[in-house]
Amino acid sequence: MSAPEPTTTDRKFLGRLSLPERRYIADALRTETVGGVLLLLAAIAALVWANTPLKESYATIRDFHIGPAALGLDLSIQHWAADGLLAIFFFVAGIELKRELVAGELRDPKAAALPVIAAVCGMAAPALVYTLVNVVGDGSLDGWAVPTATDIAFALAVLAVIGTSLPSALRAFLLTLAVVDDLFAILIIAVFFTSDLNFAALGGAFAGLVVFWLLLRKGVRGWYVYVPLALVIWGLMYNSGVHATIAGVAMGLMLRCTTEEGEEHSPGEHIEHLVRPISAGLAVPLFALFSAGVTVSGGALRDVFTQPVTLGVVLGLVVGKALGIFGGTWFAARFTRASLNPDLAWPDVFAVASLAGIGFTVSLLIGELAFVDDPVLMEEVKASVLVGSLIAAVLASMLLKLRVRKYRTLIEDEERDEDHDGIPDMYEEDNPDFHLRMAEIYEKKAAEHRQRAELAGASRDEADRPA
Repeated sequence: MSAPEPTTTDRKFLGRLSLPERRYIADALRTETVGGVLLLLAAIAALVWANTPLKESYATIRDFHIGPAALGLDLSIQHWAADGLLAIFFFVAGIELKRELVAGELRDPKAAALPVIAAVCGMAAPALVYTLVNVVGDGSLDGWAVPTATDIAFALAVLAVIGTSLPSALRAFLLTLAVVDDLFAILIIAVFFTSDLNFAALGGAFAGLVVFWLLLRKGVRGWYVYVPLALVIWGLMYNSGVHATIAGVAMGLMLRCTTEEGEEHSPGEHIEHLVRPISAGLAVPLFALFSAGVTVSGGALRDVFTQPVTLGVVLGLVVGKALGIFGGTWFAARFTRASLNPDLAWPDVFAVASLAGIGFTVSLLIGELAFVDDPVLMEEVKASVLVGSLIAAVLASMLLKLRVRKYRTLIEDEERDEDHDGIPDMYEEDNPDFHLRMAEIYEKKAAEHRQRAELAGASRDEADRPA
């Protein structure tokens, strides 16, 4: 499929980012990469733990209940990880979404159209693949949302393991996809996995959110104010019947993510910088440790590819995600007359789309919610998420490795700073001072080489002189 023909009015897709945006994305993804490696190790530990003679201890710890029963919070360790710790993850996702909407790639509707369309298609296509497989195979349609999610931390961990870095434009595209993906995952959880509502608790949670918002607007500071309030809001949201992680998202969206006079960073960015390591390094890995421990055997792996529910999840992640994101991106580019960055190619977009098929964390969460009444099928769905994510990771790794030399060249160009002023040279091409500094640097180098040439010539003459 050929790329859209560029015109004089074309906008660049996957073009150069602004310097502040590039720095923000680099900082955010650096933390996510470390968290992704921890997530990968936690998943491996869970699988090993659940498939050795120690598997009974794994089940005992995972199912151990703790918490105040009088407050409706006598939960298992696995439940605390899914409803409690993941609220921190979704809090960070809420801040990311707010920042993208007011200061990032999603603030311009025209620029946001393409990644939003790509993300929506990247969620609709896996759901459609899952539905088709289960209609034909007479399976359960309850798990249609399981393959719709993307786990950017796990995707970045795969990149770290295979030793491949992406140019900033592709990294930004992947992050934007994940942010929009998280938004729709939140909506899916809120709309389709809300149990019987307790309106008193829901009203209390809403009142707590109003207080949270008012305190922010009044400029009240202090973690000792907000952390206890956040815990109360979370507890009320859990007891309301709405999934408790929604409380985290709501509070994240309330933070101000634009800078005011005298501020280097907005309050939202500052809090995200503090909380993201907790989310990526603690909350998500612990969730993986107590959710990814499924029993793996030859029969279980065979069932993944023979039962309609599990096969639908695998095909949704591997085929649906890749085709949905790539197809949505290509058609959106044609519709919006956006031309692809000439340094990249459409196979690069397909490779990133394949990488987005890694749907670990949120897919496991939705799998637990979708099949909460069928523990056996829940475990099988978890296994299919692991298998599908692994296949997507291997496929994406192969595709990205084919272009690794090109990526290295682009990254070197992006990071080149010959005048050593801390700003990449590509962002100073229109700055006269930059060119004057470079002229001075080259003049000094030229003078140095002339001096070396004179010394080399003198040494040669001395060597050629007769004894």
